[in-house]
Amino acid sequence: MENKIEPYDSNNHKRAFEREEAYLRAQKKVKALIGFYWHLASYIIVNIFIISMIVINGGRLWSFGTFATALFWGIGLFFHFLGVYGPDFFFGRNWEERKIKEMMDKDKKHWE
Repeated sequence: MENKIEPYDSNNHKRAFEREEAYLRAQKKVKALIGFYWHLASYIIVNIFIISMIVINGGRLWSFGTFATALFWGIGLFFHFLGVYGPDFFFGRNWEERKIKEMMDKDKKHWE
């Protein structure tokens, strides 16, 4: 039996590395999404419990104190959301380039 040494194919190894790197990035993104969803679920469950306990024990439903935890925790949840989805969620990819093109097209119509 003869041992055959295959030639080194740098392109093949580079593609395999890029695929693995893409997989690891996707895996990290999925873990971040799962973390955000757990944060959101606990936010909803805990705040429903807190608000209901306040109201059941004689507190007013429509007062700042009733919703203070939900408000401040919600701010933290919003920043967690931005950390996971990024500002692209609101504006989308290439939003700036599309707006620049749109403004230039409008401006071009005024010159014609």
